[in-house]
Amino acid sequence: MHGEKDWAGRAWVFGVWSLVGFFILNLAAMIGTVVVNSFGTRWFDTWLPASYTVRWYHQAWDEFQLPDILIVTMEVVGAVVLVSALIGVPAAYGMARRDFPGKRAVMLLFLLPLLVPPITYGIPLATVLYQAGLAGRIWGVILANLVPTVPFVILIMIPFVEQIDPRVEAAARVFGAGTGRLFVRVLVPLLAPGILAALLLVLVRTIAMFELTFLTAGSDSQTLVVALYYAVFAAGVRPGQSIDAMAVVYMLTTMVWLLIALRFVNPTQIVVRGRR
Repeated sequence: MHGEKDWAGRAWVFGVWSLVGFFILNLAAMIGTVVVNSFGTRWFDTWLPASYTVRWYHQAWDEFQLPDILIVTMEVVGAVVLVSALIGVPAAYGMARRDFPGKRAVMLLFLLPLLVPPITYGIPLATVLYQAGLAGRIWGVILANLVPTVPFVILIMIPFVEQIDPRVEAAARVFGAGTGRLFVRVLVPLLAPGILAALLLVLVRTIAMFELTFLTAGSDSQTLVVALYYAVFAAGVRPGQSIDAMAVVYMLTTMVWLLIALRFVNPTQIVVRGRR
C-alpha cells in the first residue's frame, strides 16, 4: 500500500514537471524562432537560416521610426505609473480607513475596468476623448490607460493599508504630524512594498495595453505595441524579418523595464508582506 502511494506520488510529480517542461520548451521555441528569423537572410526548408545579418534591425529602426516610438512609449508608461500612484495610493488609504454609504458600490466601480474587456468600454471612452480633442495626442493615450490602472493600484494598495496599525497614525498625530507629513514620513515608507508592487504591475500592464492605446493613439502618439500591430497589418509589403526584428525590440524593451523594476521589488517578499 505504501509502495503504491509512493508510485502515485512520483507519477504525479513526473506529470507536473513534464507539463512544465513542455510549456517552457514551446515558449522557448516560439521566442527563439522570432529571434533567429530577425537575424536570418533566407529560411525556408532548413533547420536554420542560410546566413545571418543585422540589416533587418537597421531597416526596422528607420522604417518604423523606432526612436520616436520608444520615446513615446517611455513617456506614456512613466506618466501612467506616476499619475496612478499619485491618485491611487491616497484613494486606497481613504477606502481602507473610511466607511461611508455606497462604499461597496464604489468598490464595484473600481472592479469593472479590470473585469470588463477593455474594448467594450474603450470605444465609448475613445469617442469622448475625440470629442474633447484629447484623443490622437499623447495625453489622450495617458488618460485612456489611467482608466484601468488607477483602480488597479487602489485594489492592490487597500490590503497593504489595512495591515498598518491605526495606532501608528494616532501616535504620529499626537506628536504633531499633520496629514501631509503623516502620509509622507510615516505611511509611504510603510507602504513602500505595496506601492512598488502596484507600480511594477501597472508598468507591465501599460506597456502591453493594446486596445485602449490603439483606439486613442495618433500618428505621433503610438506606443511600441501599437506600432508593432501596424507593422504587421498595415497596407504594404514588409519583410517578415524586419517585423520580427521589431518584435524582438519590443520584447527587449519590456524586459529592460522589468529588470529595472525588479531591482527594487522582490515579488516573493511582496506576497509574504501582503499576507501578513
